[in-house]
Amino acid sequence: MSEQIHRLVYFSRNAMPGTDGEIVAGVQQILASSRRNNARAGVTGALLFNSGCFAQVLEGPSPAVTETFERIQWDERHSEVLVLEYAAVAARLFPNWSMSFVGADRSDQQLFGDVSAKSGFNPIHLKADRIFATLDRLMREEEKQAASPEPAGR
Repeated sequence: MSEQIHRLVYFSRNAMPGTDGEIVAGVQQILASSRRNNARAGVTGALLFNSGCFAQVLEGPSPAVTETFERIQWDERHSEVLVLEYAAVAARLFPNWSMSFVGADRSDQQLFGDVSAKSGFNPIHLKADRIFATLDRLMREEEKQAASPEPAGR
């Protein structure tokens, strides 16, 4: 019998001080430790970073998701942590990603601008389903691009 999968979607504000470059380095540190810890715990998901805010989907067995989220809540790099959704689900959306990431460059920011345009990354207006749908679309596009062969002559 397989273990029930739970999905948690949350929002938080970036509390890392520093220049843009220092913040990018901080996000890279978060990703490195998340990927290592999540792979060990059986947690998958995706992280969106834009305008100094995080939105993240975590998927896995309830105890592992809860423990991972507990670490996030105590992490001083996050503030105003707000759960947007927590529910049992039939299957993982991000089964191959211990932690995928979008938001590293301007093209990514334009791709998920509908999330911030509609909400202004204001947690009162953020909806878990919009974050989830945006991350799903972006991951599918990224996987499709990774599977496509490079055009000749490049």
